[in-house]
Amino acid sequence: VQLQASGGGLVQTGGSLRLSCTASGRIDGSYMGWFRQAPGKEREFVAAISWGATPYYAGSVKDRFFISRVYAKNAVDLQMNSLKPEDTAVYYCATSPRFTTTLNEYHYWGQGTLVTVSS
Repeated sequence: VQLQASGGGLVQTGGSLRLSCTASGRIDGSYMGWFRQAPGKEREFVAAISWGATPYYAGSVKDRFFISRVYAKNAVDLQMNSLKPEDTAVYYCATSPRFTTTLNEYHYWGQGTLVTVSS
């Protein structure tokens, strides 16, 4: 499985961005997750979604970020609203056979896409 993340960019505080993670290869039954890594910080869990489209969110993004599956495109999107400077990070998508917020339980990773939120 190969994952391609896209959609990052520069946005002002309060703005929105939509990230997409497209998979080549079968991801049937997999959980898809988004993580982010800010400069000088550890990579952290942002959101995940089950094959059946049940979402999970980190507390810091709940009610601002929304994860969804695009089955026809074998993809997962992350709609990010009300962005804050502290959301600035490289965002990565990954797959796991079950729900987890633990990095090393995700088996395949995309290359990351940079999101910069200016104040």
